[in-house]
Amino acid sequence: MSNLPASTPVQTTPRIDDAVTPRTRVGLGIAWIGLIIFAIGAKPDLFGLDRSEVVGFVQIIVFLIGLAMICLGGYISLHALWWNLERTIISDIGSRLAATGYVFTAFAGLADIFGMGSHPFPQVPYFGPWQATGVLIGQGIIALGFLMMIPFQVKHK
Repeated sequence: MSNLPASTPVQTTPRIDDAVTPRTRVGLGIAWIGLIIFAIGAKPDLFGLDRSEVVGFVQIIVFLIGLAMICLGGYISLHALWWNLERTIISDIGSRLAATGYVFTAFAGLADIFGMGSHPFPQVPYFGPWQATGVLIGQGIIALGFLMMIPFQVKHK
């Protein structure tokens, strides 16, 4: 039997504040795993995995998958911060801007595969300076989108 008196209510529903922490932790966990995968793709020599002198197709795909996981984790975490608040138009634009930045990054990174780069498909794909610049611009767009998603309002309890 329970030691509680019969008239003491027991809280059975989760508090609204309890929903933020697990979602934020899951999002940050996904982002950290994505960062590791991104680092393996961007600098495989740090992990003893470098097999060629140039950045090839597999490396590009690996760092794009890692970047996708970083974007997904960042979106989940930042969206969880808006729990119990009405999202602003700036936050909505920021989430779309982050997604657009990833598409820009993916297209810039795979430009040779799409036939738009300096080394079209019959040649070996080469991650050159123009593609690197495009990827950096896309990552800047993603960062700007994430900054726009931060809730700068003060929560009133």
